[in-house]
Amino acid sequence: MLSSEDMENLYDFTVPVFINQLNGLKNVLTKAEAHAKEAGLDEATLLNDALIADMFPLKKQVQLSSDHSKGTVARLSGKENPKMEDTEATFAELQSRLDKTIEFIQSVSQADFVGAEERQIILHYYPGKYMLGKDYARFYALPNFMFHVTTAYGIIRKNGVQIGKADFANELPFHELPN
Repeated sequence: MLSSEDMENLYDFTVPVFINQLNGLKNVLTKAEAHAKEAGLDEATLLNDALIADMFPLKKQVQLSSDHSKGTVARLSGKENPKMEDTEATFAELQSRLDKTIEFIQSVSQADFVGAEERQIILHYYPGKYMLGKDYARFYALPNFMFHVTTAYGIIRKNGVQIGKADFANELPFHELPN
């Protein structure tokens, strides 16, 4: 359970997670692109592959990872959510989208999140309802973001790209133990 200090600072609870995971996704996409070239795989085939027929393909999973992270930051900070057209069809275009997403997320300050925990978050696909920012972040935004990042990772791994859990976790904030 989150402490009251965590709830007072949704910025620290979301922004660093999004940036770390999006950078990890960028690294995994780089490995997937290199694997496709080395194996002689068609880039479009890999980007349009899914875990199962009724799930979104890799490129859409990346787009949704972008959408959930920037949308969350925009909603919690009261900023306008940058519109992206979902036209990416190459690894380079997906990398560019993730760069733009990270750039937007980094442009929002901790001060912009003041009051975010009690902000009413309205999602158009749940008419007549809202969530408080603290509940939106915990129960909707972060789980949905992680679902799409994890699914993208799974599709890439399914296609034989040599990645592991450390690639998914990206950079963990370890500290040295005192001697």
